[in-house]
Amino acid sequence: MQSAAEIRQSLRTARLFLQQDYERHAQPARLLRAHAKLVDEHLRAAWQLLAMPPNLTLVGVGGYGRSELYPKSDIDLLILLPEEPNPALQQQLQELVGLLWDIGLEVGHSIRTVAQCVEESVDITVQTNLLEARLIIGAPQLFEEMVSTLTQHLDHRAFYLAKQNEQQRRHARFIDADYNLEPHLKESPGGLRDLQTVLWISRACNLGDTWRELAKAGMITEPEARAIARHEALLQNLRIRLHYLAGRREDRLLFDYQTELAKQMHITATGVRRASEHMMQRYYRTKQAVQQLNDVLLQNLRTHLFPEASTIHPLNERFITRDDLLEARDEALFEREPSAIMESFLLLEQHPRLSGFSAPTLRALWRARHKIDAAFRRDPHNRALFMAILRQPHGLTHALRRMNQNDILGRYLPAFGRIVGQMQHDLFHVYTVDEHILMVVRNLRRLTLAEHAHEYPLCNKLIKDFARVEVLYIAGLFHDIAKGRGGDHSILGCADAARFCKQHGLTQEDTDLVVWLVEHHLTMSTTAQKQDLSDQDVIAAFAAKVKNDRYLVALYLLTVADIRGTSPKVWNAWKGKLLEDLFWATRRYMVDGKIADQVGEIRARTLEILSLHAIAPEVHETLWAQLDAEYFLRHEPQEIAWHTRLLAHRVNSDTAIVKTRLSPIGEGIQLMVYSPDQPYIFARICGFFERLNYNIMEAKIHTTQHGYALDSFLAMDAGNSKPAYRDVMNYIEYELSREIANANEPSAPKSARISRQLKHFPIASEVNITSDDKGNYLLSIIAGDRPGLLARIAHVLARHGIAIRSAKINTLGARAEDTFHIASAALIQPQTITALREELLRQIS
Repeated sequence: MQSAAEIRQSLRTARLFLQQDYERHAQPARLLRAHAKLVDEHLRAAWQLLAMPPNLTLVGVGGYGRSELYPKSDIDLLILLPEEPNPALQQQLQELVGLLWDIGLEVGHSIRTVAQCVEESVDITVQTNLLEARLIIGAPQLFEEMVSTLTQHLDHRAFYLAKQNEQQRRHARFIDADYNLEPHLKESPGGLRDLQTVLWISRACNLGDTWRELAKAGMITEPEARAIARHEALLQNLRIRLHYLAGRREDRLLFDYQTELAKQMHITATGVRRASEHMMQRYYRTKQAVQQLNDVLLQNLRTHLFPEASTIHPLNERFITRDDLLEARDEALFEREPSAIMESFLLLEQHPRLSGFSAPTLRALWRARHKIDAAFRRDPHNRALFMAILRQPHGLTHALRRMNQNDILGRYLPAFGRIVGQMQHDLFHVYTVDEHILMVVRNLRRLTLAEHAHEYPLCNKLIKDFARVEVLYIAGLFHDIAKGRGGDHSILGCADAARFCKQHGLTQEDTDLVVWLVEHHLTMSTTAQKQDLSDQDVIAAFAAKVKNDRYLVALYLLTVADIRGTSPKVWNAWKGKLLEDLFWATRRYMVDGKIADQVGEIRARTLEILSLHAIAPEVHETLWAQLDAEYFLRHEPQEIAWHTRLLAHRVNSDTAIVKTRLSPIGEGIQLMVYSPDQPYIFARICGFFERLNYNIMEAKIHTTQHGYALDSFLAMDAGNSKPAYRDVMNYIEYELSREIANANEPSAPKSARISRQLKHFPIASEVNITSDDKGNYLLSIIAGDRPGLLARIAHVLARHGIAIRSAKINTLGARAEDTFHIASAALIQPQTITALREELLRQIS
């Protein structure tokens, strides 16, 4: 009989052999079975080493029970007892569990009698684990008694409903944006758990334990069974390799492992895409297919378990409704009349009470998708049906998502098909390209709905008055369709958009608008977030690109939908206000030939606001005498009024004045700093907010005519989804005043650790310094975002004697795109610009 040390060494050696064998042959099913068998043998050896009583039973449950044991997964065990244990047996059981851990088996165990198993099986998780029970060693009669008793207590229908509900809850939990970039192979929608859920229900209903047995039972076809097995093998391969690569039970495809996994799977990079992006595209397409087949199988199992007569109503000569599902009268319909494929999605839109397709129709759609070929795409009837889908008043988002899920949309629009499952490792898009595009169309659609009008009132008003709104949906479909081809996707996508519009009968006017929107879909966000919107030349240049008001409205609506469709964390009230400010300024310029609010108008509106606060008419004069026209152009009347109320009687204050208020845009804190000017004041403020874990979104830096800094900031909490800004306002005012009063030069910020994402997908740093014909200088910086980045930039500028006039801080996920309007007499020297650029690159790289 082996000793514990011999068992431990034997287990370690055998596991290493299994790993080496897998690395040579990469057969996941063989590894999972062999690993389970190996553990069986060593469990029996440990059981015999302790001479466990013969009336006990050791049972494998869960994944180990079904002989699928991943390299680093826990080993789920049930120690089955004929009766409650006495103290001596309890001691022996504790020794057994300790021994199992000592020999290198990470076990999760429970100790129960048969009666306790039945009692605990009211919990669906326990019931599922016990469903896969397998005898390892011990009394077979006791094991058979447990299986028989549990089978008698198993309610097939209740089990199905519980597992379906469990899957819905799991999908809701793992559909979070964080799991799009780094999906969970087991729990995410379309993962291994979706396949296991089907097999659990099938086993409970005595329909079989394998895909082949399910096909024999008529739940799926033989080709579908083979397809599921292929998809399952890919997911199993990824999970096995991930366990070996991480050296632990790691089931998320983290950035840390994606590149190495692609290398192990012999996936190579292409000219414009990383190997890891190709690998992830394989994963996403597999996930999509698994979700589709999971839907089909669960519906078929439901029909088998709930065979009660359905309520059937005729819809037309090709379709009926079965309860709340759409069903083709003949499963061969789509093969015989392929145009019925498009019609089926249109019918779902036209009948909102229908929740989807019946299982036979889903399967028929899946089998007939190859019918969508060049001839299908050329058919005028099919083109008319697709345009009708886009023009329906209800259900567009669901229709397009169903078409994508069923591999219809990518076949009808081949350019769309190429980007299905394509990951974007730019670290601010958290969706694949196809999901992002459909999210943008969904956002546009949402803007039309009265129940969501309160979210974006201006957008809702504009889109309600927008003729032929399907033009916006088409632009949304094509705006990123050329991603991953190399080159400028905005330009490349224009050709696809123009071809679609021509083929689908759009007027030349609407075609021109769609193509223009695709080409310029980034223009408005770039202008709003990087340029000085108080500069009339900036507005004039932007207005020159916009042909008329319809183009302006369309671009504004598409830009809002696009930014909101990149990630739940990218959009904020500040970006919304910048876009709205640009929209109104451009609209006024296009009408009046000037931007809104010239100096005289701004002063007049500010005085109106001050009068509402019972401020005497002459009180503002001392402060305003020190402010030039640029200050009034760069600040809004309500902001100037706030400054005036705070400073009118303290114009020559010897100490810094720091005041805060809740931002009028509804998110963040607005900060005013008024102080005798000093070289490092901006760097001090940046460092203070970064220590507070707040992001500075915007900075307006002004020096009065008598040498005071009058600076305004918008700051937001970087780490809290529900920040309590009121709680920190007094703290900011007190502590920042002390910080500014410190006469010593602040020390340079220390280097901060970069995020995992940036480590594996670094962003190339860029520093550009340009000037215009007025002698204004614009500093543009692109870098991977990290703590202390802005403070480092500010410190370099201060050290070089560069004054900052304004700053816009734009963070897109892990990507920082910051712009600074700067000034210094030294900038006329090319060598000064070169030295500044090189030092900034050193500091941000």
